[in-house]
Amino acid sequence: MEKLPTRNPRSGAVDYQMPVFAPRAVAAEAASLREGQIAWLAAGVDGRVQAMTAWAQAMRKRRSEMLEALAADTGRWSEGEIEFEATLGAVARWCQQAPELLAAGPDKATALPHIRVAQGRVPYALVGVISPWNFPLLLSLIDALPALLAGCAVMVKPSEVTPRFVPVLNAALAEVPLLREALRFVTGPGSTGEALIDQVDLVCFTGSVSTGRRVAEQAARRFIPAQLELGGKDAALVFADADLDLAAKALAWGSMVNAGQSCMSLERCYVERTVFDRFAALLAEHVAGLQLNWPDIRAGAIGPIIAAPQAALIRRHLEDAYAKGARALTGGQVVEHEGGLWCQPTVLVDATHDMQIVRDETFAPILPLIPFDSEAEAVQLANDSAYGLSGAVFTCDEARAMRVARQMKAGAVSINDASLTALIHEGGKQSFGLSGLGGTRMGAKSIERFYRLQAYLINDGRPSPWWFAI
Repeated sequence: MEKLPTRNPRSGAVDYQMPVFAPRAVAAEAASLREGQIAWLAAGVDGRVQAMTAWAQAMRKRRSEMLEALAADTGRWSEGEIEFEATLGAVARWCQQAPELLAAGPDKATALPHIRVAQGRVPYALVGVISPWNFPLLLSLIDALPALLAGCAVMVKPSEVTPRFVPVLNAALAEVPLLREALRFVTGPGSTGEALIDQVDLVCFTGSVSTGRRVAEQAARRFIPAQLELGGKDAALVFADADLDLAAKALAWGSMVNAGQSCMSLERCYVERTVFDRFAALLAEHVAGLQLNWPDIRAGAIGPIIAAPQAALIRRHLEDAYAKGARALTGGQVVEHEGGLWCQPTVLVDATHDMQIVRDETFAPILPLIPFDSEAEAVQLANDSAYGLSGAVFTCDEARAMRVARQMKAGAVSINDASLTALIHEGGKQSFGLSGLGGTRMGAKSIERFYRLQAYLINDGRPSPWWFAI
């Protein structure tokens, strides 16, 4: 099998060779999964819960190995610990919820006394998942878990930037033969993802808008559903009556965690003018205290730029902002340490909406601040974006918070907190604008994406009045 060199984000060195699944190998995996799905579905929801619980236990035994793999993939440590626990938490949550969500309900009466309706669910036989590099473990499984419990087989194509965690997952899978026949990982570049789309019945993609558009077009040609979770340029609104220190601490986390490499990162912040300078100083103070995790991966809060091409985009955005008058209160540069690339945690002022760093997704620990004078202006600025993934509102007036949140064109709005959808998955949400298409991937209803409904219309044995009189 061909191997693809893989870069280490901390050193810049090529230190891993990723197996490449060519289209023929992807087709073979798909055929095997379709066969395995028959037994997987026949096991029933209780059997599937038992298998997935055993897989989680097998992964728990490999915690250290998985954290080392994630660290090599992403160059960070603390976020890897959070990601690992969140993934196992998601397995437990879905295993607890699935039996009730998939239970057959009673037949329903209709307007005609001799006709009743029974409801059935038919899972898509084979679901494809194409996942990104920023949270490689969690985002490879966030759609796969409900799909598996619904009775689908799943083929996952993780990012070629972060493939080292896959052998650890496969080792845990080997302990659960039933699940091993229903879940496979195929590694490779974009061509592997294209081959996957050609083999599956539904595709879930998380990543950039440009790639998501290509995924949607290929899926449309095959007439299969595409569930897309794409980019974001999330806005935070800070009103004068907010607890400013709380807001500054929340936004320091929500914009800088994982070095800003999250689609739900806060990438724009609008602050009421009367408190703008005070809030900017508070935020800059908190952000200035964040250190790069160099040379000790476990010591600092800000990890490296995971995908090397992202560094050039970040530099372009910063150069454009500085050329148009923006100033960095702290940070403001991409720096190199022995081959690895880090973006300093950065707070910008004098930012305007004609800057790329305000309009386009940067995916970096950078937060531009812009003042506003009224509630209406704050909403208008927040909605002046092609994206609509999530957002945040800070105010001590809950009525205002809810009023503003309902006007924001975003799938989820955190109130007096930041980026809560990264950790709280109970609320259903859908993307606005270029941030995605399809049903909610959060909340109990997200499992509904993975099956089609059948209605069984049952006559109790009497002639229907509209039949021919013969």
